[in-house]
Amino acid sequence: MPTQQQMVPASAPGVRAPARKHRWWAVPLAVVGLLPMVVVIVTSFLPARLFVSKRDCVARDSAGACTRLGPQEAVRFAVVPADASPAAPRLSVSGLKEYDDTSHILFVTVREPEIQLLEYWLVKGNPGTSGLDSYEDLYGNVTPDQDRDIAFRDMRNAKNDAYFAALQKLGYPVTIEDGPAIVEQLSCLAVDDTGTCTQRTSAAKVLQPNDQITSIDATPVKLLADLTPAIAAHKPGDTVTVGFLRNGKAMTGEVTLIAAADDGRPLIGIQMADSRVITIPNNIKIDFQTDNIGGPSAGLSFTLTLIDRLSPGDLTGGRKVAVTGTIDVDGKVGAIGGLQSKAVAVRDAGAKYFIVPFNQGPADIAAAQKAAGPGVTIIPVKTLDEALTALQTIGGDPFVPPTEATASNAPSTSTTAPAASSTTTPSAPSLTPVTTTPATSTPASVAPTSVAPTSTIPAASTPPATTEPTPTSTTPAITAG
Repeated sequence: MPTQQQMVPASAPGVRAPARKHRWWAVPLAVVGLLPMVVVIVTSFLPARLFVSKRDCVARDSAGACTRLGPQEAVRFAVVPADASPAAPRLSVSGLKEYDDTSHILFVTVREPEIQLLEYWLVKGNPGTSGLDSYEDLYGNVTPDQDRDIAFRDMRNAKNDAYFAALQKLGYPVTIEDGPAIVEQLSCLAVDDTGTCTQRTSAAKVLQPNDQITSIDATPVKLLADLTPAIAAHKPGDTVTVGFLRNGKAMTGEVTLIAAADDGRPLIGIQMADSRVITIPNNIKIDFQTDNIGGPSAGLSFTLTLIDRLSPGDLTGGRKVAVTGTIDVDGKVGAIGGLQSKAVAVRDAGAKYFIVPFNQGPADIAAAQKAAGPGVTIIPVKTLDEALTALQTIGGDPFVPPTEATASNAPSTSTTAPAASSTTTPSAPSLTPVTTTPATSTPASVAPTSVAPTSTIPAASTPPATTEPTPTSTTPAITAG
C-alpha cells in the first residue's frame, strides 16, 4: 500500500504578554486615538456664541481707518452661500405673448444659519463666508418674527418693482399710486461710545414696526402722503394722538413730536415704509414663486428674466449669467448683502459672468472677485439699461421691445402719472471692478398681499421724506439680499 510522508508542524512559540510595566501605555494611546472624535462630537453641539465674540467698528475717520470699536458681541450666525439657480422656472405669465422660457439668468441666495463651534472653525476665513454676525447684527432693534416679516415683504416688493421696471421697459403702461402709512422702523436719537442706542422718541413706547397709522389727532391718514401734512399742522413739542392698526386691531397712543435736525420740522420719530401701489393692465398676471426666500436682492434678476421672457431674442445668448441687485421703479440697481458668499455660489453653479450693483463699492466687489476666482467675470452696473448692455457685450441678443406692447393695454383704474425712467443711452459697463462710493440703501416697502392675481401691486422706491431713516436688517433663513 502506498504511503506518504506526513508533515508534522513544529509547535509554535508561545505568545508572551507584555510586561506589567509596559501595559500603562495603552491608556494614553487610547485617549489620543479617541480625543479627535470626542472633540468633533462635542464641538458640533456647542453653540459658537458661548466661546466666540467680536467687536465691530462703530466709527471711522475720513481715511476709513477705525477710530472706535463697539462692545463685545457673541458670534451666533454666519453668512454663507446657498444657491445660484435659474429664475425662469419660477416665473409664470398670462395675458402677454411669451417668446421663450429657456432663460439662463440665475438669481443668487445666501443662508444665515446659527452656527456651532465646529462650524465656526470651518467657516472662519472661508472665501464663501461674507460675515460672522451677532444677534444684534442680524435683528437690530426688531424681533426675529418682525425681521422675518420685513424680509418677506422685501421679497414681495422686489418682485413688484421687477414687474414695474420690466413692463415699463417693454413698453406696457404701468402707473404708481400712494399706499397706506406703514411703520418700518423706530428712530434712534443717540448712541453711546459702543454704538448702542440710548435714546428714542416717545413713539417707541406706542408704535411698532408694521403698524399702520390711520390718524393724527382728528386728521385721518388714509395714505402715506396724508401723513406729512397731518404732522406739519403741529409743531415740535406738541403731543398728538396717533391712531393705528396693529394686526387688524384699532389702537391709539400719545406721541410727543420732535424737531428734524436739518430744518426743525415736526417728526414722530419713525421711518415709514414706501407702500405706493403699482397699477398694471388688468389682463396681465405675473408671478415669481419664491417660497421661503426673503430679501430684496433678486429684483434685477427677476426684471431681466421677465424682459427676456416677453421680448424676442435671447438676452444671454445661451450663456449662464448670474445676477444680483435690487431694482427700483426708476430702473436703478441697488446694493445688496452677502456678495462674497454669492460669488462662491455663482462659481459653484458654473456661471462665467456675475452682474452685480456698481454701488456695492470697490472693496466688496474685489473681495467677491477673489472668492469667485478667475473663472467668473464680475460686471458692476448702475441701472437696468446698463445690465441689458452688459448682456449684449458678453454675447447676448440686443433688447428689442415686443410689438404687442401698445397703448391699447392701458390700465383701467390708474389716475397717476407713470414713474420717470432713464432716457439716456447707457454706456457699456466695465467688465472689471471699478472704484466708486457705496450708495445709501433705501428702505424697504410694504406689500399687504400676494399680487399675482390682481392688477395693483405695491411699489418700492425712495420713500417720501416724512421721517428720519434707520437702516433695516433683512435676514430670513434664506436670503436673496
